[in-house]
Amino acid sequence: MDHWQKQILKEFTTQISRLTLVADSDGLLTEVGVIQGLRERGFELITFEDPIAFREELDRADLDALFRAQQQCKPDKLGDNATKDFALLHVFEIAPELIKRPADLLKVLLRRHFRGQRIPSILDERFIRVVRSSSSEFDDWPLEKIVSDKKAFFTFLQERWPVFLDRLAEGDVNGIRDGKKPYGLKLSGPLDLPFDHDDIRIYIDNFFLEGLLHPVSHPHTDKLDKTWVSAGIKLDPEGDRLRRLEGLIKNVDSSLPLPDARHQDWFAFAQRWAELIALFVEVGESSLSETLQRIGGIQQQVGERFFSWLQQRFAGLHNQPSVPPVMIHHIPRAMARQIEISKQEKIALIVIDGLSIDQWVVLRDVLSQQCQGIQFRERAVFAWIPTITSVSRQALFAGKLPLYFPGSINTTAKEATLWNQFWLDRGLTHAHVTYAKGLGSGNVDELKELLEHHQVCVAGLVVDKVDKIMHGMELGTAGMHNQVRQWAFQGYMAKIIALLHDLRFKIGITSDHGNIEAEGCGRPAEGAVADLKGERVRVYPDSSLRAKVKKRFPEAIEWVPIGLPEDYLPLLANGRSAFIQKRKWTVAHGGVSIEEVVVPLIQIETDAAEKSAQR
Repeated sequence: MDHWQKQILKEFTTQISRLTLVADSDGLLTEVGVIQGLRERGFELITFEDPIAFREELDRADLDALFRAQQQCKPDKLGDNATKDFALLHVFEIAPELIKRPADLLKVLLRRHFRGQRIPSILDERFIRVVRSSSSEFDDWPLEKIVSDKKAFFTFLQERWPVFLDRLAEGDVNGIRDGKKPYGLKLSGPLDLPFDHDDIRIYIDNFFLEGLLHPVSHPHTDKLDKTWVSAGIKLDPEGDRLRRLEGLIKNVDSSLPLPDARHQDWFAFAQRWAELIALFVEVGESSLSETLQRIGGIQQQVGERFFSWLQQRFAGLHNQPSVPPVMIHHIPRAMARQIEISKQEKIALIVIDGLSIDQWVVLRDVLSQQCQGIQFRERAVFAWIPTITSVSRQALFAGKLPLYFPGSINTTAKEATLWNQFWLDRGLTHAHVTYAKGLGSGNVDELKELLEHHQVCVAGLVVDKVDKIMHGMELGTAGMHNQVRQWAFQGYMAKIIALLHDLRFKIGITSDHGNIEAEGCGRPAEGAVADLKGERVRVYPDSSLRAKVKKRFPEAIEWVPIGLPEDYLPLLANGRSAFIQKRKWTVAHGGVSIEEVVVPLIQIETDAAEKSAQR
């Protein structure tokens, strides 16, 4: 623990008062180390977030690096630009004045987006200004887009990958001449990039493996398939899948977050893990039993490491700033911020009940074929634990911790009321807000009538088709992927997206929880004492009742009711087990696996050409 954290914590003395009010305009109490220190002293932190006020701040996880740099360097009083340069160098290891060549800039951006660094916009603006003033080389680069925007950066690289392959195939060491071939670039900037530079090349394989870049067809495959660029070339479909599977296994195995990892590290890993699971299911019988064993071994490590991390860090997640969202109840707050910035904004949130990230990968691939001219900006958030609909989805629509709706925590009947109240508290009226559930099949005519009202600017839409598939599933993860794919091909999600797009809504997609394939460990015979009898979780009104069942299931987890009502005590099935008949298999949710807890958060955007057409 750093000195600055100790300085704060020394002000908190245990057992002085039941309630301590703190004015913390810089949000220092929400830093992970401070939260842990407060919990050790017997304090639980609950933040009040002004829905209107917002300041872009340094990520709390970067405060340690900034404090250490200040202590070690002891700089004199710095001006505005010098302060920004100090933060860029000592927190993010970026020295913009040293960037003179394309390879220098690409190295910095590749490392930034690979790490998922969140850098305040005022520092990005300083970075761009210094880079442009240092070299005329970057005058035509779209720095305002690719520096801060990960999706735009990878689009920029993807568009120029075929150019590089042409140069490589032709043996042209001087680069491709502009105008030699129509490449149809959407983002401005240089045509040819130095992908083969040593500092750039080391990243490229991983980006193709993780799906951030996509392989392309090339007429000179015979010249390129034995070179380092083979990961970015379509060869034969089955061989490509097997090669990518092998690469992803190695990548996932080597990138498992450490015990002191930040939550952003688990977000990135969860997406990588989902890509691996989706590809493994797609490969199916083509994969060897050895591959199955390797993935099973990694899966066990993932489960143990993630659960250990949750025990240490989950309690502090709900207090993180809501932009960008970290937990599922932050999402409406982030939406409210968008509406506050742009008074004319219309936003729709589609909640696909029960959709895990690996199932999103399946759905995304189908939607990419059906919906031309759109892009998916993919992130992740944490669901609430236990990962069940009445807790997590209700928290999402309430924009609050579950402890604030104890009277309805076992039902979803109050969701529409909670959703409306959230927006009424932020200055909207009932006419501005709409909510619909039970979506997932049929036509969208009734939904269209609901959304077409000229005053509606916020929509919450629940698609429950995946949850229905899950609760009838007997064929495990592979069966889930198959059914989700078949449902996606029926086109319902594509219709909703098209409808919302036509009505000028900004569109977000998320889920309230994921699911896993689990094996039965026995069914508790507790009679009527449990308030909830799920396959992955039982909930009890007091600790003695829970303890009695725990004795019969010693591997079960007595989850601390973080953010939950005091009399809502979950008992979770351990690992990948379920409270059903032994040796039976099911697909279920409620537990603490990474597939259940980390869920997708997707922003749908139109590409540049489509936006121009709309204008």
